[in-house]
Amino acid sequence: MNRYPLWKYLTVAIALLLGLIYTLPNFFGESPAVQVSSSKATIKIDDKTRERVATTLQSAGIEANGIFLDLNGVKVRLRSGDAQLQARDILEKQFNPDSTNPQYVVALNLLSSSPQWLTSLRALPMYLGLDLRGGVHFLLQVDMKGALTKRLDSVAGDLRSLMRDKTLRHAGIAREGERLAIRFRDAETRGKARAVIEDNHSDLQLLEQGEGEDLKLLATLKPEGIKRIQEFAIRQNMTTLHNRINELGVAEPVIAQQGADRVVVQLPGVQDTAKAKDLLGRTATLEIRMVDETPGALEAAQAGQVPFGAELYVERGGLPLLVKKQVVLTGDRLTDAQPGFDNQTHEPAVHLTLDSAGARIFKDVTRDNVGKRMAILLIEKGKGEVVTAPVIRTEIGGGRVQISGRMSTMEANDTALLLRAGSLAAPMEIIEERTIGPSLGAENIKKGFHSTMWGFAAIAAFMIAYYVLFGLVSVLALAANLLFLVALLSLLQATLTLPGIAAIALTLGMAIDANVLINERIREELRNGSSPQAAIHTGYERAFGTILDSNITTLIAGIALLIFGSGPVRGFAVVHCLGILTSLFSAVVVSRALINLIYGRRRKVESLSIGQVWKPGNPVATH
Repeated sequence: MNRYPLWKYLTVAIALLLGLIYTLPNFFGESPAVQVSSSKATIKIDDKTRERVATTLQSAGIEANGIFLDLNGVKVRLRSGDAQLQARDILEKQFNPDSTNPQYVVALNLLSSSPQWLTSLRALPMYLGLDLRGGVHFLLQVDMKGALTKRLDSVAGDLRSLMRDKTLRHAGIAREGERLAIRFRDAETRGKARAVIEDNHSDLQLLEQGEGEDLKLLATLKPEGIKRIQEFAIRQNMTTLHNRINELGVAEPVIAQQGADRVVVQLPGVQDTAKAKDLLGRTATLEIRMVDETPGALEAAQAGQVPFGAELYVERGGLPLLVKKQVVLTGDRLTDAQPGFDNQTHEPAVHLTLDSAGARIFKDVTRDNVGKRMAILLIEKGKGEVVTAPVIRTEIGGGRVQISGRMSTMEANDTALLLRAGSLAAPMEIIEERTIGPSLGAENIKKGFHSTMWGFAAIAAFMIAYYVLFGLVSVLALAANLLFLVALLSLLQATLTLPGIAAIALTLGMAIDANVLINERIREELRNGSSPQAAIHTGYERAFGTILDSNITTLIAGIALLIFGSGPVRGFAVVHCLGILTSLFSAVVVSRALINLIYGRRRKVESLSIGQVWKPGNPVATH
């Protein structure tokens, strides 16, 4: 009756073992570290970079506990904070000899001190939030006016191309504040132009103005169009911020929209706030320009006489390249970039997808420049880098563009990633900055740990005093519940915050409720005259329905918090929901397995160590 089959005991034992393994990394703490990553789109971080870091530190006499290469860069684990600062300074001098034009980002970091055998099992510690780990909090304001201005300038270029395609003569297109003014010399042309623009630009609202030969067509963005541009600006900026923060190696950064035009950025564990501000404040733009292939122009530029309307760059491989200043297309028109292969030569290539306006402009440019080179540049802080400069083989229409030639498969992947990452859709300004020191975070952890520990101790004392052996089993099941919960949070790489610690403490109080129900149900069966073995069996069976109902209703409330909440509320809800699931398993399965081990193999049980059982006609009976 009260015996589990072997497979159930094995299931509980394996669950406890896995829980212990995935909980262990949280007890090893973190070590000071330095991360080296690329600040230039055309510079790759690979094994050669890792070897260079190792050689630099070795020659400086700095001993590292480990040097690793991952997707974010080269990470060096060090023994102390002093060694961390020394390593940062030495690597900064070695990798960025010209401080005005840094090629790499050398940032302070923290890495888990877990042993290698745990890391190889993918047993990693939980991420700690800003309030527990310390770090920096930024509130950034997105310049929506700048986004709209940028969009209007882009639309002006589209309209010029459209007028040319439809052979509609105009007297100029200019931006006047938050609207575009298109001038015409006759009403008939203006009417035709209006019809064409309405067909191709549904986001524009048109108004006719002027008399005689000074006729205007004023174009302004519709409210729904402005809303779409603003939403895109926020989304694009948040994506770009994610890519930039990767350079700092921040684990689980928080990047969230606040209101219509603000973005909150929280970087737990960041020690170098100046570096973080520099990265977040960067404004990079992607531009497509034509290469100036005028005979003798490149040689003259190299001699110091750069032709008017051109700029001298260095392309990948170190070769000089003269590029025209006129921008043909910007990254705003790019909707996707994927690596692939050329259908004819089977060489590695990058396949680009442009929006409708970009496709039309690109078709015109490629038709007029077959056989010439086109440069794709990334412009940042007034300085540009040539990502690639392919030759235009034929007119390219339909919005599908292929870049190929002189690139490896890895370079094609890197170029596609760079083009997808894009740039800020609108300028951003840091309007609020808060720094939380690691000492304050450590104090929060200490307080949270003590509150959970004392709460657990109080529950344990009460349960053992009131339910004796069954109370001890309940406490062991509660400990298993805490073990499972921490292991799950670590396995899912969740971020633990102060509200999360509060949820753990609350989960302990709620989880013991299931054991109280079971114990009281067993007592009730004993009062009704059932034998001890029958009371255990019936108590667990009948209590399970009540436990399931109460946990499901609580889980529904937790899921609602998870769906509709944000920030700390979501952190609380994640721990709360996981705690409900682990408490169901520990309170019912684990505690039943322990009770079965204690009482299940006895043929005859005289009494149960479950405290005082009150019976009718026998006021106090102790079993």
